[in-house]
Amino acid sequence: MRILKRLLRWALILAFSGFLLAVLAVGVAYWLVAPRLPQVAQLKDYHMQVPLRVESADGKLIASFGETRRIPVAIANVPDNLKHAVLSAEDADFYHHPGVDWRGIARAGWHVILAGGDKVQGGSTITQQVARNFFLSPQKLYSRKLIEIFTALRIEQELSKDQILELYLNKMFLGHRSYGVAAASSYYYGKTLDQLTIAQSAAIASTFQSPSVVNPLNNQARLLARRNWVLGEMLRHRYITDAQYQAALAEPNDAAPHEVPIQVDAPYLAEMVRRQVLDRLGNDALTEGYVVKTTIQAADQLAATDAVRKGLIDYDMRHGWRGPEAHQDLAADASTQDCVHALAGYTNVSGLEPGIVSASSTDSATVVTVDGQSVSLDRAAIAWAHPYINESRSGAAPAQVDAVLKRGDIVRVSRDDKGAWQLAQIPAVQGALASIRPEDGAIEALVGGFNFTRSKFNRAVMAARQPGSSFKPYLYSAAFDHGFTPASIINDAPLALPDPSKPGGLWTPSNDDDKFAGPMRLREALVQSKNLVSIRLLDAIGIRYARDFITRFGFPLDALPANLSMALGTASTSPINMARGYAVFANGGYLVTPYFISEIDDRDGKAIYIANPARACRECQARLLENAPPGPPPADMGKHTINQIADNASAATPASAASSDDSGVDTLPANAGDAQAPVLAPHVLGPRTDFLVTSLMKDVILRGTGFAAKSLDRADLAGKTGTSNDFRDAWFLGFNGDVSTAVWVGFDNYGSLGHGEFGAKAALPIWMDYMGTALKGQPLNSLPMPPGIATVPINRDSGLPTTPDDPNSMNEFFKVEDVDRLRNQATQQQEQQNPYNIF
Repeated sequence: MRILKRLLRWALILAFSGFLLAVLAVGVAYWLVAPRLPQVAQLKDYHMQVPLRVESADGKLIASFGETRRIPVAIANVPDNLKHAVLSAEDADFYHHPGVDWRGIARAGWHVILAGGDKVQGGSTITQQVARNFFLSPQKLYSRKLIEIFTALRIEQELSKDQILELYLNKMFLGHRSYGVAAASSYYYGKTLDQLTIAQSAAIASTFQSPSVVNPLNNQARLLARRNWVLGEMLRHRYITDAQYQAALAEPNDAAPHEVPIQVDAPYLAEMVRRQVLDRLGNDALTEGYVVKTTIQAADQLAATDAVRKGLIDYDMRHGWRGPEAHQDLAADASTQDCVHALAGYTNVSGLEPGIVSASSTDSATVVTVDGQSVSLDRAAIAWAHPYINESRSGAAPAQVDAVLKRGDIVRVSRDDKGAWQLAQIPAVQGALASIRPEDGAIEALVGGFNFTRSKFNRAVMAARQPGSSFKPYLYSAAFDHGFTPASIINDAPLALPDPSKPGGLWTPSNDDDKFAGPMRLREALVQSKNLVSIRLLDAIGIRYARDFITRFGFPLDALPANLSMALGTASTSPINMARGYAVFANGGYLVTPYFISEIDDRDGKAIYIANPARACRECQARLLENAPPGPPPADMGKHTINQIADNASAATPASAASSDDSGVDTLPANAGDAQAPVLAPHVLGPRTDFLVTSLMKDVILRGTGFAAKSLDRADLAGKTGTSNDFRDAWFLGFNGDVSTAVWVGFDNYGSLGHGEFGAKAALPIWMDYMGTALKGQPLNSLPMPPGIATVPINRDSGLPTTPDDPNSMNEFFKVEDVDRLRNQATQQQEQQNPYNIF
């Protein structure tokens, strides 16, 4: 008995000593690592990396930029099934331990001893994983483990269990660039968290352990084994019933990649947004969850994209079949799968599906597409495929299908307007469209090329092309401000001007049809796009004066040729520049600057930037009080075609307090009901000159080179075609009071579009398709006749005022101060013609 008491006493002494040593060891360990422990309080305000989101004006997704997929979710919005699945898989005792599972650590330590000192995985609670993922490296070091334990204990003191679990569910990497359960649910199953089944919740929970190896897309056998184990743990902890368990076990894993659905196809504009936001916000722009609201209207952008693609495909088909993209020798017994394998590396390009010809005969061919579908093409489907010779010539239409398609040819197919399959090819030609709101320059649609993936060069903004005759309205504006009228007579006759760079030392410009109409009124000259009239008009008003005046439309002076060729549109410019210039006509004479970002919100929905662009604002009080006559814009307005993100911006308070105009673009900051005065765009063109030039461009559509647009049946449309030398560029520019749109078609290598490919043929159909959709259902919007304009009958031949009973008379618009002068001129002319008529 005495020996037993002695042994018990020594046991107690040893136990107490061991406890003291353990406490001492823990204290020493804490003393050693305490300086290295992180400040866990920052977790209360920790910002997860969330991609940049770019949206249209109506809230539809244009693009998402960032290396990670993450959708932050509050713990209250995590369904119980998913929460229980994660707890069952990772830390069933999470809500009961102090942040560290001592038994788990002891168990892991015992495994280390058994493994001969090799470090093994296990023993970490959810809190410890949070500590490791937020503050520490994944290295397996004993010192790192100690810091992890003490950090976890600190986290438990600072945060509630729900806060810790919320961080965990949002932070953890779950494979395929997906971080957090909401992103994983969206990517693997295309669902929100509340739509997940029990089996899918268990599959996502199974991914936490080894996300790169075991996830719903990789290693199905291991995923299902892990998922079923998690389901078993959920049953053991009574989170699910036996019936639910059995049903979940029987459920197949139907995971598949689900990228974030892009709702608006505007990749060229999305790249413009990315660059500007990076310039303003730095690299944090891609990780801090910013939402950029653009000025793009989703329906208009869709119409623009479809119009450009259709127009370029139509042009391409007119010029013939250039042959298959490639050829693959197919075995005689090649299967559908063999055909699909031969198409590896070929993808859909703007609706043009790749396929390989598996059989071809006189009357039909069979094409196997990348998804294994067999498409039959008959003679009608290849009727357009006359062989391409050059841009101005093509061969005869094919008489049989196998003359065009051979077995093994890799080609493109698409559906026509009626849904029937037809042969197609990727256009070699390019095009661009830029459409802006004349009131403030908001870009409502922008297309920079046929396909962004194949060519990221943004022709709508970056191209420098000759606008041809679409430049003439700027020249006419300068002339009408210099005393000329729509009825002024200019001779459309041949010219020969000295030019040492030309053969024979002479420049001999001509009209597009190489014909000359003789003396004609300026209205008719613009309607018929007469080049010789424009050259003489420029010579009459002076090159220096004209260049200075045309800078009012936003063109830098050094971009305007200092010679007579400027009259033919030889200045190099972009579609967005041209749309901006025509917006001056559309809004009453004010130079706006195109912009495309209306608002930037942070991750909490608070607006950190709200655009306040310069506006025409014809009815604003400040505008009505202006006394200064129209004049050149500020010198720096010509340097930037598109507003930088900081120009005319408001550093806003919460977005809920911001106000919007009826266009949907936020323009006012959120100051407690104290509205910010609008920024006024410079007044550069008098309303009367604007009205006269616009009336000429309306006639271009009513009876001139833009006559096809009359089919839109809108009396408020005005515009002008443009074609550069040798048909290298085709343009159409047009507008009404709501929108100004520029369309360009051409080759990137400046090659000819082919004889006869005028702006009216290559570009106008694209403009019509777009404007027909953009203005559908919209009321007519055209500027009224301003004060100081008179309607006077004139003689069609002389252009001078006449009597209403003149059988050759027509009405013309004049500035009132010109009427008396012209009537006197008409009287003098009549007296000179009849010198003996004194009665």
